[in-house]
Amino acid sequence: MNALAAVVSDSVTITRRNLIKVKRVPDLIVFATLSPIMFVLLFRYVFGGAINVPGDVSYAEFLLPGIFAQTIVLGSTTTGASLAEDLQKGLIDRFRSLPMSRSAVLVGRTFADLGLNVISIAVMALTGLAVGWRIHSSVPEAIGGFLVLLVFSYAISWLMAVVGLLVRTPEVVNNASFMVIFPLTFVANTFVPLESFPAVLRTFAEWNPVSAVVQAARDLFGNTPAGAPVPDAWSLQHPVLYTGLWTVAFLAVFVPLAVRLYSRTPGR
Repeated sequence: MNALAAVVSDSVTITRRNLIKVKRVPDLIVFATLSPIMFVLLFRYVFGGAINVPGDVSYAEFLLPGIFAQTIVLGSTTTGASLAEDLQKGLIDRFRSLPMSRSAVLVGRTFADLGLNVISIAVMALTGLAVGWRIHSSVPEAIGGFLVLLVFSYAISWLMAVVGLLVRTPEVVNNASFMVIFPLTFVANTFVPLESFPAVLRTFAEWNPVSAVVQAARDLFGNTPAGAPVPDAWSLQHPVLYTGLWTVAFLAVFVPLAVRLYSRTPGR
């Protein structure tokens, strides 16, 4: 129990350190919130008129859960870039020299980035309300929708932590991450209905975990189009369960891998 308490205490300290850094460098939070606002306005008013959504739902209500999912996945790259930057500056070596838990630096980093995602989602939700998005479900279901998004984002942060510990610079982390994240977020049901996809891409999109996160959020927010075709894929018929399976898989694989890499990765 003492060892667990030490891990928790060290993790809280590192989380506080990372959040203080955000407070002292306000540019981080400014650009983290401007980007989702830009995406909401861009797709709502520039592309919204050209995209037909099946069923009785506005495009704003179809769009916002997709924007939520895209933003939290993109926001997870902060974890990898920040770790790469700390390694480059020698800060990780200083942490290693201290009598603290090996996992505390990674837990503190991922929890701090989870806090940034909470702020981003709050800003997007307010922007969405301003452009016509509404929640039509109960309060517990709405809270569940936000929790699904945040828990999935936390799992993705551990994947990005592994990337940050493997590559040499924050710039490489960003480039490598976007090469994976952009196909995942765009070849999905984030912005357009899957019925418009070619057969091969539609199959990929149906089993894409990002599509399940978006579908889960739409269902829990009450933004699923009434009268829309029922998804054929099991992943979209049970999106919360499918998202949970991916979340558990990410954490089971990348948490121990990240801790192992942290212990072995030399400073740069």
